[in-house]
Amino acid sequence: MIDRPTIDRVLAATDIVDVVRQFVPLRRAGVNYKGLCPFHDDKTPSFYVSPARQVCKCFACGQGGDAVGFLMKHEQLTYPEAIKWLGRKYGIEVHEKELTAEEKATQNDREAMFVLNEWARDWFAECLRTDPEGVSVGMAYFRSRGFRDDTIRKFQLGFCPDRRGFSMGAQAMAKGYKEEYLLKTGLCFKTDSGRLVDRYHGRVIFPVHTVSGRVVAFGGRILGEKTKNVGKYVNSPDSEIYNKSRELYGLFLAKQAIARHDRCFLVEGYTDVMQMHQSGIENVVASSGTSLTEGQIRLLGRFTKNITILYDGDAAGIKASLRGIDMLLAGGMNIKVLLLPDGEDPDSFARSHTADEFRTFIAQHETDFIRFKTGLLLKDAGTDPTQRAALIANIVQSISVIPDALVRQMYVRECAAMMQVGEQLLLTEIAKLRRQRIQRERQQRENAATAPTGQPSRPATAAPASDEGPRPPLTPEEEEMLAAEAAEREIARATSAAADTKAARQEMQVAALVVRYGECLIDDAPPPLTLARYVADDLAADGIVPSNPVAATIITEAARMAGTPNWRAATYFMHHADTAVSAFAAQQESDFVMLSPSQLAGYVEEKDRLPELVSLQLNTLKYYILSERLETLRRRLLAPEARADMGRTMQILGEIKELSGIVEQFGKALDRVVKR
Repeated sequence: MIDRPTIDRVLAATDIVDVVRQFVPLRRAGVNYKGLCPFHDDKTPSFYVSPARQVCKCFACGQGGDAVGFLMKHEQLTYPEAIKWLGRKYGIEVHEKELTAEEKATQNDREAMFVLNEWARDWFAECLRTDPEGVSVGMAYFRSRGFRDDTIRKFQLGFCPDRRGFSMGAQAMAKGYKEEYLLKTGLCFKTDSGRLVDRYHGRVIFPVHTVSGRVVAFGGRILGEKTKNVGKYVNSPDSEIYNKSRELYGLFLAKQAIARHDRCFLVEGYTDVMQMHQSGIENVVASSGTSLTEGQIRLLGRFTKNITILYDGDAAGIKASLRGIDMLLAGGMNIKVLLLPDGEDPDSFARSHTADEFRTFIAQHETDFIRFKTGLLLKDAGTDPTQRAALIANIVQSISVIPDALVRQMYVRECAAMMQVGEQLLLTEIAKLRRQRIQRERQQRENAATAPTGQPSRPATAAPASDEGPRPPLTPEEEEMLAAEAAEREIARATSAAADTKAARQEMQVAALVVRYGECLIDDAPPPLTLARYVADDLAADGIVPSNPVAATIITEAARMAGTPNWRAATYFMHHADTAVSAFAAQQESDFVMLSPSQLAGYVEEKDRLPELVSLQLNTLKYYILSERLETLRRRLLAPEARADMGRTMQILGEIKELSGIVEQFGKALDRVVKR
């Protein structure tokens, strides 16, 4: 832990212009500096650095912060890592808690293992370039896979020869590295006879890096005839510096591209990552053929919440991997799936397509994971009731782990339509699964708290409803989850009756304006007129009653309460008894947005243009309502009963003509193009 005085000294010595200039070319712009933003594909300088305020800001993508925040975003560092980086730059020793003798020994061992791995990486790379076996076997393999020299250097690829009298282990010990660390890192192992053997002999080498770029492990692939008797790949065993559940291949090289694009492509193997990099797509990592772990998911979450998984079309492999993706959903990730054409994998597809072609294919063919999974399982289930019941249970399980209540609600609605079941059925099952999860977690905590020291705790099971005795109080997380579920059910109940039309959505836009500014005066001439009263009167004059119950509640109650002294709409509705109303009101609280000088010059606060804004929103609502009525009349005109009755047909045509003129007038007023 870094002590506060040290942090204060580092921050006092830091100059943000000096820090940013190491990564972004800057030029003076008045009292500030500006350059191309490093966080998005900036074409004209949008990134400003203020030496007076010691902050930076991109006025195109919104990224910014102080020097520590900039380093954390740009270099993908944690807060302590950023402080240490600045400490090294400004010659300030960063003090942390005093290490015990045992901790110091462990730290020294770890550092020795990292140093040995880095030497081994260089030795393998040299063998690939200069050793006769490395060139004829290793380099020939990489060439056959289409890898260029720059890609081979970028990924620090190598080769470990397999001939008597020339081993990596012997070479390392001749350089002074200890056998102890050759064994601890897994670079070597000992036979029963005590002979030291290179773990990767006869294999091409893929170094594995930590997120900060240190070599933490290796993967080795056997080539040629030797593949018949041994496993194709050998990977480093877990060690003091390596845990495969916490590393992702390629993340060190991909992290800045992932952060810049706010998306990560997830593939299976080393060569998939390399080939996509070579084609120009760098925001890609590999799971190395295993399911993602919670540690890897947390690591990815530092850079993006948007993951696209690339599959090669093998149906059995896809279904096997579906089980592990629930962990990504539980981590709050937005998961999409891309199914490549038959016979293609990311490696082969990247070899035969440019980066633009690959990205276009992804954009056109990727689909949301829940929809993909539902469609895939529906094909297998067919019309069999038992299989369809199992399908519903499977999908409900996936949706139930998603932490965001609004996202769960969206999936419930779509999956209910796809599976032809009621939304309420899915919501009930999801609520049951989440309650069971809460009970299991509580049971685990109770077991851990009551188990004797050194004794294994009881397996966690859902507590039966008949359990007697006092129960520990709910944790804040449990209370939040239960409250979110209740709000989710209320939102579903309140919105399910309202049609998902443009008019219904526009009603919510009007309601949002009422929540933010309902108490504000838009006409202070006697008698004063509040925005809430104006909206209610205007809709009533045209006989419009909002179809969405949330919007109807907000507009009606705001008009009634607007004359109350010191009444504020946002506060009132955020504490409303109807949880659907309070949840909607809470979403309307917007964050402060920092504006550039040029933006400020022509910027008018939303609050200062309320008459114009409320008129625009109400007219837009009326435009949508009238357009929907017009579409309804046109459908009636095509109905068999209208065709059989000429009088009825002429009446509908007259109504269409009259309404079309009104819609066109609204459209022109709103600068819309209306098709007649």
